[in-house]
Amino acid sequence: MSRRHIAFDCEGAQLIGTLDEGGETTALLIVTGGNEIRAGAWNGQAQFAARIASAGFPVFRFDRRGVGDSDGVNTGFTESAADIAAAIAALRTAAPHSTRVVGMGNCDGATALVLAKGAGCDALVLSNPWTIEGDDSDEPAAAPPAAVRAHYLRRLRDPRAILRLLRGGVKIGQLFSSLKSALRPAPPPSSLAQIFAADLKAFGGPVTILLAGRDRTAQVFEASWDKSDPRVRRCAEATHSYVESQDWLEARVLEALR
Repeated sequence: MSRRHIAFDCEGAQLIGTLDEGGETTALLIVTGGNEIRAGAWNGQAQFAARIASAGFPVFRFDRRGVGDSDGVNTGFTESAADIAAAIAALRTAAPHSTRVVGMGNCDGATALVLAKGAGCDALVLSNPWTIEGDDSDEPAAAPPAAVRAHYLRRLRDPRAILRLLRGGVKIGQLFSSLKSALRPAPPPSSLAQIFAADLKAFGGPVTILLAGRDRTAQVFEASWDKSDPRVRRCAEATHSYVESQDWLEARVLEALR
């Protein structure tokens, strides 16, 4: 596998991207979430890119304006359509044999792709989309009532959890507070969730939605999403970055690329 770094322009700012080369004609564009650099936490996205590239698919990662090695002002994920479009153009120039681009984003990276109407991607892989009001995706999301109920149902099936409760290892006040929240009705979709749904409907290409079962961002998204949507793929034991579920994540992304 060959890896090279590429500088490209976005509205007068110099952005930096990294291309893991591959011979296939379909390429993967990774859009980072939050203010994360293109290598990802603990180099996780760089390692994932290498895994996909080893299957033959070119993978391009980049730092948007004002993040990591890129110049300019960081205006957040809601204003990153130009950055994504510039990254796609740089990818096509660096890997001219790529005739199809699949855009992949996690958390607000997924939402950024949708708000940009795909920004020129041919297909989308949207992981744990951020649909919480406000744009601070580094803050933990409150679990929706359905997720709280599912959590306690799992605990009730765990003999160790029951034994801990009987032995007084659970704070009763905290338990009742959680149970009270579990009985609340589901909140209405946020305005961002509604915009996300409308913009995704306007996208004409194939879409895969990946949800990590133990991630609160995914739980909030799913609480207001169509449960029967055939585009949704769930990994019950996965956390936000799929640290323990990399094989599952790789398989789902390769499905979208193929």
